[in-house]
Amino acid sequence: MGKEKKQKKRYGAMSAPRFWVIVWGMGIAGQLCWNMENQWFNTFVYAKISGDVNIVSCMVIVSAIVTTISTFVFGTMSDRRGKRKQLVSVGYIIWGVTTIIFGMTEYIRSSLPMLSVAFMGFLVVFADSVMSFFGSMGCDCGYNAWLNDHTNDSNKGQVGAALAAMPIFGTVVGTVVGGMLVNSGNPTVNTAEYNPALDNYQLLFWGMGLFVITMGVLSLFIMKDSPDLHPSKEGSFREQLTSIFHFSTLKGNKTNKEMFLACLVACAFFVPFNFYFVHMGNWMIYDIGFTAGDMGLVEGIALLLAVLVTIPFIKLVNADKIPMVTCISVITNAAGLILLATFIKDPSCVDNARLFSAKNVPLFACVFLVGMGYVLIMQTCMIWVRGLFPEKNKGQFEGIRVTFFTLIPMFAGTLIGNAIIKGTPQEQVIADVYGNPIDVPQENLFLYAGLMVLVTFIPLGFAWKEYNKRMKEKHGA
Repeated sequence: MGKEKKQKKRYGAMSAPRFWVIVWGMGIAGQLCWNMENQWFNTFVYAKISGDVNIVSCMVIVSAIVTTISTFVFGTMSDRRGKRKQLVSVGYIIWGVTTIIFGMTEYIRSSLPMLSVAFMGFLVVFADSVMSFFGSMGCDCGYNAWLNDHTNDSNKGQVGAALAAMPIFGTVVGTVVGGMLVNSGNPTVNTAEYNPALDNYQLLFWGMGLFVITMGVLSLFIMKDSPDLHPSKEGSFREQLTSIFHFSTLKGNKTNKEMFLACLVACAFFVPFNFYFVHMGNWMIYDIGFTAGDMGLVEGIALLLAVLVTIPFIKLVNADKIPMVTCISVITNAAGLILLATFIKDPSCVDNARLFSAKNVPLFACVFLVGMGYVLIMQTCMIWVRGLFPEKNKGQFEGIRVTFFTLIPMFAGTLIGNAIIKGTPQEQVIADVYGNPIDVPQENLFLYAGLMVLVTFIPLGFAWKEYNKRMKEKHGA
């Protein structure tokens, strides 16, 4: 086989440089944008709109619902048409535009302060849901399915490494650089009277939005669908869309059984993850007393170290030890959360003036453990579940993954986290820039999450059993 034929086999109809520009460019843009939504939208709402945790909770839940619907609809559409490129390009461009529009809600609030918190909450939730709809169209069921189409035995190692690195890169860069951009121009950032309301979120939203738009436009010219991708129509659009919910036809397949059990493992982990993750930034800012920039450094540095430590675990994944790595991730995450709730209770437990003080070592260590567990389970469960997708329905089955990885955890976890915050007495009442009381997250979120994440061992036990059966058949044991 000649060099040109090998290239086509490995990268479809594209050259290697073009292929990797799309893989890394679109992947990083998507991860950065999702990180911004998960990490900075919540602190933006507290700083610029209102400190009411109900707005954040509604935003997360509605976003999860819209994302799931978008993934199912557009995933089925792309499978039927046998095309991914249009979804990716159009989705990314509109995603970037709506990211910028979301940030503009700040000016509506400041120009019309007489507007009710409820109305502003509705406006923010609506803007976020539109952004999530097109983000899912471009990334979840467009880019991810496109990457699945182009992954084969000759490049799966390189693609797998990229998939493992991109979420971490997006999180580290998104938190660290995002914090720097947000704090830029704030005259109180290095003073004891730090005021989050003066942070600059527009620079973050415009920068991120324009980057995503640029990648969307670029994909129009250099991206190509896999030559092996063909239309897969099974009845009408409605029949094909709903066929995935016919569990009676799926349960007889051993692979599907393992896939759903693996999805339940991820679901059990990410429900308690959503107790605290969307509130961790506001906890560090309003309860512990860090600036947005320092908060970004704490999370970014801890996650970067977590990534470096988890690299050796790739060998276990390649050695078909995915359930074992998942078990380690659950233990590590639970330990970090419980220790965080035990040792970091109030501002006296840290040094707000000097981030890299020895007094802050316990904070970094706990966030590192939490992040290590998160990184490991993201890598393993994503590989585990996607490796079991039916060949002809990869786009559609992204909807199943999103349901268990995103929709159910965000819906259930966010409601529980909201109830914990609302039900915890505030030691000191803090008001936002408009005089409304702020719902400050407390450390008990981490304690409850740390205990709840141990429930993951229940579905893991069943999934591990099915996994071992498949491995025995695979290796002819």
